[in-house]
Amino acid sequence: MFEFAMMLAQTAEEIALAEAPNHGYGVLGVGIGIGLVIMGAGLGIGRIGGSAVDAISRQPEAGGTISTQMLISAALIEGVTVIALIVMYLLGG
Repeated sequence: MFEFAMMLAQTAEEIALAEAPNHGYGVLGVGIGIGLVIMGAGLGIGRIGGSAVDAISRQPEAGGTISTQMLISAALIEGVTVIALIVMYLLGG
C-alpha cells in the first residue's frame, strides 16, 4: 500500500514538472526590458532638463514657458515608462 502511494506521488510530481513552463529566459528578458525602459526614460528626461537649462540661460525671460514645456514633456515620458513597466510585469507573469 505504501509503495503504491509513493508511486502515485512520484507520478503526480513528474506530471507537475512536465506541465510547468520554463520561465528562465522569460524572466531574464523581462528584467532586461525593464532596465532598458528605465535607462531610456532617465536619459530622455536628463536631456530635456539639460536642454531646458541651456535655453533658459540663453533667454532668461522665456524661463516660465520653457519650464512648463519641460515639465509636460517629462510627464509624458514618465507616463510611457509606467505603461512599459506594467506591460513588462504582465509579460513576466
